[in-house]
Amino acid sequence: MYLRPYKKDDAKTILSWCEDEEVFRKWTSDRYDSYPITETEMNHKYLDCNGDCTEADNFYPFTACDEDGIVGHFILRYLNGDHKTLRIGFVIVDSKKRGCGYGKRMIQLAIDYSFLIAGADKVTIGVFDNNKQAYNCYKAAGFRDVQQEKKAVCEMFGKKWSISELYISREDHAS
Repeated sequence: MYLRPYKKDDAKTILSWCEDEEVFRKWTSDRYDSYPITETEMNHKYLDCNGDCTEADNFYPFTACDEDGIVGHFILRYLNGDHKTLRIGFVIVDSKKRGCGYGKRMIQLAIDYSFLIAGADKVTIGVFDNNKQAYNCYKAAGFRDVQQEKKAVCEMFGKKWSISELYISREDHAS
């Protein structure tokens, strides 16, 4: 598996993995007003709007590929304006390849990139508590739970979805 920058033609494949709105919301949370979205809407947010990041040059979408084509997708963005903490988001894996290790490998490559190329000291990720498969994937990739007094909550489908925060430090990655 390897990573490459996201291309606008990737949107069609990535959106095809969202079989229903629940999968879509686990991927995008509340970052889009409607479901489904079009390739044009995805590309507008990604390529024209800097992923809605207020800081310039702070939205880095990646596509994961293997010898057969696209297998996953995620974005990176800096937190706190100091370029030392990167946030992984919008993580999704081909629905036909989930549960086969692709997500873990993709996240490990994202972590490697964050520390070795981007120079981050810490990488964070959030996951809905109702997405145990993703949570287990992130833990297997090396992330640790952040001790939270109060979890963030997002309302989806009239229910409250709580969010667990995870992190990995440069020191954790080196060991």
